[in-house]
Amino acid sequence: MNKKLSEAVALFEEVIMYGTERIIRSFEHQIFEEYSSEQLQMLQIISKSEHISPGKLASLQGVHKSAISNRYKKLETKGLVTTVDSDEDLRGKLIALTDKGHDVVSMFNEVIYEHVEKIVLDDFQETEIDEFLRIFRKLSTILKTEGDRK
Repeated sequence: MNKKLSEAVALFEEVIMYGTERIIRSFEHQIFEEYSSEQLQMLQIISKSEHISPGKLASLQGVHKSAISNRYKKLETKGLVTTVDSDEDLRGKLIALTDKGHDVVSMFNEVIYEHVEKIVLDDFQETEIDEFLRIFRKLSTILKTEGDRK
């Protein structure tokens, strides 16, 4: 196994694990009192997908479809998500955000951005941020392409 790649994967996992925990633990914002981190992640995924099947959502969140069903019901009750008919499968239903759901995602993104900005601007040079963006754009393209092949 390539040692550098192995280290990169381990560092990526650490950033995701500790970064998520640090961000969520450090917030005292109303949005984190109203919604769980799993619900907010679900809203983020739906936002990026426009609409998504429950099965794909379960796969992306690494949970069983029953967990998605429970989250969906809670978010639907709050007026954040709705179901829409699938264009490809006449029997299929997809999950989409309502206008209120888009508003919550926008608020969540703003809160996260402000917090990450404080962390990053103090410790990173502009060139390091540019390099980070270049690498993550490339990684994103690779991962999306790989996901489309399956």
